[in-house]
Amino acid sequence: MQSHIVSIGLANPGAPIPQEKICRFMQMAHGLNASDSRKLNFIYKLSEINSRHSALEDFRHQDPAQFAFFPKNMALEPFPGTKKRMSIFQKVAPSLGISAISECLDKSGVSPGQITHLILVSCTGMYAPGVEMDIIQKMGFKSTIERYAIHFMGCYAAFNAIKLADRICKSEPKAKVLILSVELCTIHFQKDYNEDNMIANAIFGDGAAAILVTHSNEGIKIKGYESDILNEGEPDMAWHIGDYGFEMKLSKYVPELLDKGVKLLKEKMESKFNLSTIKNFAIHPGGTQILKKVEVAFGIDRCQNIHAHEVLRRFGNMSSASILFVLSALMDDASLKGDVLAMGFGPGLSMETLLIEKI
Repeated sequence: MQSHIVSIGLANPGAPIPQEKICRFMQMAHGLNASDSRKLNFIYKLSEINSRHSALEDFRHQDPAQFAFFPKNMALEPFPGTKKRMSIFQKVAPSLGISAISECLDKSGVSPGQITHLILVSCTGMYAPGVEMDIIQKMGFKSTIERYAIHFMGCYAAFNAIKLADRICKSEPKAKVLILSVELCTIHFQKDYNEDNMIANAIFGDGAAAILVTHSNEGIKIKGYESDILNEGEPDMAWHIGDYGFEMKLSKYVPELLDKGVKLLKEKMESKFNLSTIKNFAIHPGGTQILKKVEVAFGIDRCQNIHAHEVLRRFGNMSSASILFVLSALMDDASLKGDVLAMGFGPGLSMETLLIEKI
């Protein structure tokens, strides 16, 4: 018997914020003139993102008097430091995670006391004892639960959590492994107007997803996985802890690098996964250009990867949680059956693939 993803629960903070509202906030925060404002507005329209969620309500407003997190002035000074941003993470992440976990367990019929392992995934916040410890106490998990944390690996981290869960289940057939990805990307907003910040501010959103992995005959079967690294992409996608939150390096060349990397991987994936027979894909929705470049490299139609586009449209890029939102949509799609190749990308430039089968 193989490991299966039995159920998935999702959660987002607050109501969705329309992309055009976020754009207006950015125009104000960056202090843009009319010409640069028009350019930024064009970029936001090209993003193919309709809305995103944020733990910060400030992104809904242009009037500094309505800000709750940022200083009540148009310069946003003194600009919030990392400590203040982490206080938001420590406040919001556990409750958001509990919402996702509760939905996941409700769908599966598994009680908190039956969970044997908990894997936390996040690259947008950390503290000790940690989000997972807060959740263990509030959810009523057993004190003997094994817990693991995968931090700072970026958008592909959920793939590593799934691989870890699969290996736990193979070594302990009675294990019930819960994975929680919780990402509050927007708390790391940077106001300096440069290419990296402009791209990051235009695409990232907040969300959490919980998945249950067990030895089972229902849900999504985990069939195999593969990792690879494109070293030349190291300076183009990176994530550093700065004095004013976490700082993203996200070059406009990332889609081209992924295009090159995927082409190099095609032969390897054909050998491992019988790629030419796969009809459905779940590509990490890191941005519309990333989706399009990977689709072209594989020679697949948008409809074969439609759930990734829909997640991007409704939520933006939620870092590691994004692919779990895509898998949830696949699970709910009654018309979809058979093998699906999932792919994720992150700093390094790292690439992860996961072959699953929709039962």
